[in-house]
Amino acid sequence: MTGSATQGIKTVLHPVSDLAKAKAVYAALLGIPPQTESSYYVGFEAEGQHIGLVPGGGPQGMTSPVAYWHVPDIEAKLAEVIAAGATVKEAAHDVGGGRLVATVIDPDDNILGLLQDR
Repeated sequence: MTGSATQGIKTVLHPVSDLAKAKAVYAALLGIPPQTESSYYVGFEAEGQHIGLVPGGGPQGMTSPVAYWHVPDIEAKLAEVIAAGATVKEAAHDVGGGRLVATVIDPDDNILGLLQDR
């Protein structure tokens, strides 16, 4: 394969029904308070990973956790995985701070996240 490599899974987002309760559980699990906290997102930085809590699955309608593969070029990686048989669920878009995200669906209906920091 000659495609672009990934930098691994560094971000996992979890849809939650009760943000306050979920925040308490994840703080206890990780042993740290959240570093990002708002009514629409709570984020923890733990051991080189970002764990995010998204109330109600957010605007993307998440129904299960989504692991985000960090990539140096999101458009190139999208093209590669689409050519290999994935379908686009959510096209690449900026979510703030120069961070681009996208999701694709693999042939078994698993959702894979891609993330590029600029």
